[in-house]
Amino acid sequence: MARKRSKHDPYGDLQREEEDAPAAVVPCWLCGRPTGKTIVWHHPVPKSRGGRDVVPMHPICQQTLISNFTNSELQRHGMDVEGLLATPTIRKFVDWVANKDPDFTAPMVKKQR
Repeated sequence: MARKRSKHDPYGDLQREEEDAPAAVVPCWLCGRPTGKTIVWHHPVPKSRGGRDVVPMHPICQQTLISNFTNSELQRHGMDVEGLLATPTIRKFVDWVANKDPDFTAPMVKKQR
């Protein structure tokens, strides 16, 4: 069986240090809390509407956006978080989830259209 690392590799220690370093904590795009074990890469502008950019979010934050906005509304807001937070239901949710654990999850209500 082949070795994973060479005995004579002068840069091998540098790679090990990078592997052992803790992963950088990524903040959630909507609520600003640090993300936990599960990170959802969300398209602020839906792919069906031409969106290409992705942002890190908690699963519960993404579910809240999806349940409160249609794809056309999300397209209108685009990457503008402040516009989304101006909506009373989203503001209420972000205030409620602010003190929760990063891996907190809760059942969501279905879309009301």
